[in-house]
Amino acid sequence: MNYLNLLHDSADEYGPIRVFDDGKFRILSFADGDEQSRIKLSTPHILQHEYTQAMTLALLFNQPKRIGILGLGGGTLLSALYHAVPSVQITAVELRQEVIDAAEMYFKVPKGKRIQVENADAQAYIETGFDKKVDILMTDLYNTDGMERGVLQTTFLENCAKNIKENGWLVLNCWLDHKNDTELTDKLKRIFSDVRALDTGSGNWVVLAGKQKNELNGKELKACAQKISAQLGFPLSRWLSKMYNL
Repeated sequence: MNYLNLLHDSADEYGPIRVFDDGKFRILSFADGDEQSRIKLSTPHILQHEYTQAMTLALLFNQPKRIGILGLGGGTLLSALYHAVPSVQITAVELRQEVIDAAEMYFKVPKGKRIQVENADAQAYIETGFDKKVDILMTDLYNTDGMERGVLQTTFLENCAKNIKENGWLVLNCWLDHKNDTELTDKLKRIFSDVRALDTGSGNWVVLAGKQKNELNGKELKACAQKISAQLGFPLSRWLSKMYNL
């Protein structure tokens, strides 16, 4: 990477918020050595991080009208889904107002009637619930210390399920060490009917959990992946090949 120019440097009660730019990419960081979000300036709606690309596998199982995102960061998932899914309504929940401000100022996050960004604690928000249930709910809740531990609790997972439509899906971005967490796997399988996961190869373990069993076979999923890849701007089949049933 080229020399990084510091565009923004602030802090709130939760820690620092920094934005870097090398002329080609722009990065949001919450701590030294941390890269929370990244966009390519020429194509800000095409996901750059491997784990975020893997999270969009949920689009194979559901053609969403409503999507919820817990944890905005630089807004990369919001931007990608807004551009890839026609007419989708997206509600993103972010704890830190300064993160929302930075995303809107530096990361080309789209605005409009189809997008709603809420400044709130995601765990409390999901307990109260969205105004309307969503087809896909994505959680990417990280802070300066790493993953928000509450994401792994039964109450949080049950609240997520309550906010998802009967044919909807939950997507969790976890650390790779959660791959061997049998307690978490058991919780997910008690709450959801179809639970799948993949190791992204970049330290993240992405879980996809459906309230109903998806019956598409491998050939059908590959065909869907090819179609959606054109909308997303990257080969979704790469991640499909890594996904397995829990």
